[in-house]
Amino acid sequence: MTILKQVLDNAEIQESAFVTMTASNKGGASMLDTVFESQAAQVLLPETGWSKVRTYCRDAFSEFLGTMILILFGDGVVAQVVLSKGQKGDYQSISWGWGIGVMLGVYASGISGAHINPAVTFANCVFRKFPWRKFPVYAIAQILGAMCGAAIVYGNYRSAIDQFEGGANIRTVPGYSPTATAGIFCTYPAEFMTRTGQFFSEFIASSILMFMIFALKDDGNIGAGPLTPLALFFLIFGIGACFGWETGYAINLARDFGPRLVSYMIGYGPDVWRAGNYYFWIPMVAPFIGCIFGGWMYDMFLYTGTDSPVNTPYAGLRRLIQPVEKKSIDSQSQV
Repeated sequence: MTILKQVLDNAEIQESAFVTMTASNKGGASMLDTVFESQAAQVLLPETGWSKVRTYCRDAFSEFLGTMILILFGDGVVAQVVLSKGQKGDYQSISWGWGIGVMLGVYASGISGAHINPAVTFANCVFRKFPWRKFPVYAIAQILGAMCGAAIVYGNYRSAIDQFEGGANIRTVPGYSPTATAGIFCTYPAEFMTRTGQFFSEFIASSILMFMIFALKDDGNIGAGPLTPLALFFLIFGIGACFGWETGYAINLARDFGPRLVSYMIGYGPDVWRAGNYYFWIPMVAPFIGCIFGGWMYDMFLYTGTDSPVNTPYAGLRRLIQPVEKKSIDSQSQV
């Protein structure tokens, strides 16, 4: 009874303070009035046709826009460095640009989990009970967002590309011309790389990516909490600085395939698929295998949560024949 009395007394004091503050404001509504009126307006806002669409498609919109932001900064910095012939940046600038692109993309798409990478979504489906039904939706949204970002970068730098290539509508691919610009949009391997080396480079970078994402999101470890986007900036910067030279560190199907498809459509032609001895499939496949391996490594040796199949009987194989209990995990922010 004493606790209840204290609660009621506090409520009366707060109400009295609110009335006093409102009455003392002779020039108009108080700040609290404005806040509560704004909240009331939001609550009473009638539902529209678009609000229904937005509610239903919000996760897809979030992944689309987050991936678009990633490509705007990533492809944008590569375009500036390449087309200025190194006068407006260098390889370190590229590492900075991609790191910032990931950080801002995560901030923009936090409501959907900020995966902005089909391989990350896939790994979350395998290891964190993320709904499999959402995987194709996320992957398509991410690819379309990457395509949109690449198209915007191309539109912005089209005149500079014309000048760099030696004329309007001249579009060439690395390995076929010394003034190639297709590498602005997607990745191409160094000429000395073997097929095995190409695959392993993408595999190891993707493994590091997923291992560290799980580490940053693990509350049972140090974790990064609200600093996760900033930590991801340093993660991507580090991967680019240490593992980016040989293949361009795509580590993301959407980041590579979407812009590659755009470059094919805007005039770079079939060479975007043939270059590097048909390299295009490696940044599509290796990130999935790498992220699965990196996620497995973290869960096998460090993670203790029961949402991982590694920590369940029969390594989670029972999930294949039994329905999974719905769990709210959409709030996890990852790359």
